[in-house]
Amino acid sequence: MQNFHPKHFAVVPAAGSGSRMGAVRPKQYLPLLGKPLIFHSLSVLCGAPEIDKVFVVLSVDDAEWGSHDWSALGPKLVPLFCGGPTRADSVLAGLRAISREAEQSDWVLVHDAARPCLAAWHIEKLVRELAGDEVGGLLAVPVADTLKRADGHRRAIGTVPRDMLWQAQTPQMFRYVMLRRALEAASNVTDEASAIEAAGLHPRLIEGDATNLKVTFPLDLHLAEWILSNREAC
Repeated sequence: MQNFHPKHFAVVPAAGSGSRMGAVRPKQYLPLLGKPLIFHSLSVLCGAPEIDKVFVVLSVDDAEWGSHDWSALGPKLVPLFCGGPTRADSVLAGLRAISREAEQSDWVLVHDAARPCLAAWHIEKLVRELAGDEVGGLLAVPVADTLKRADGHRRAIGTVPRDMLWQAQTPQMFRYVMLRRALEAASNVTDEASAIEAAGLHPRLIEGDATNLKVTFPLDLHLAEWILSNREAC
């Protein structure tokens, strides 16, 4: 029987080490405004009325999660110690772990652990605009900069037309059964939309904004701090 009132589950893969940050501890636990980096997006997800439960997919041997106090985030937050070596592996493991709780037609919103500047309006817009969509979709922003193709020596060998190009963000939102089947069939992907595309489907692009940045390099951490500090002051 079709579920006419689908639930919305958030899945946050957080089993990676964040090696490009050059830090000793995993990126998701780096301090940001007095809290672990991942705390900020989890707080928004747990506080969103659209989200029924938030699953954080951690590595099996994660020793740091338990050293932090997550109680302020409430009962929606559920850690899953089943993460794999890649993002796709972790998301798929998380989907398998919640198989008894999620109906096939329930929505799953996958969000990067390294995007701490997620805002409530990002979630609200994504859920609202994809509510009746047959495929699902993702937050994204149109590419504004001129793009260059480089050779092996970092010399420009061409300019890539930016028309119709978008930069993918998260959350990425798809039906539980559709996303699980897509990831089962295409494990070598860097995001969920790629797996859906590999299945021959076309995710919808929901325009977000540049504040929903991904922390990849040390400077990004300072940018995230500035965004969160100024957002809270508004």
